[in-house]
Amino acid sequence: QVQLVESGGGLVQAGGSLRLSCAASGSIFSINVMGWHRQAPGKQRELVADITSSSSTRYADSVKGRFTISGDNAKNSVYLQMNSLKPEDTAVYYCNTPHYGVNYWGQGTQVTVSS
Repeated sequence: QVQLVESGGGLVQAGGSLRLSCAASGSIFSINVMGWHRQAPGKQRELVADITSSSSTRYADSVKGRFTISGDNAKNSVYLQMNSLKPEDTAVYYCNTPHYGVNYWGQGTQVTVSS
């Protein structure tokens, strides 16, 4: 079992910034990938960004150049720095890791960007 706890969501004006954090605990041996997904009302959950244990990253086209994902292997944590936020970034953001065939999710943190 892996537990993921997110923090850092909130309300921000368009153009502002937020930093999300996610800490993993439990059976976390050899976690290879951690990432962030988001789900807006009425839409499917989508990948925002993820990072491997060797620091390879990938981003959704919609956030490239604005969001940065980073990880701290020693702390089993992953972060998402979100800059130049837009109203369309409003969603619940979920931390995620696939681990030994099981997809683990955090409880989600709300990000709301006002125009």
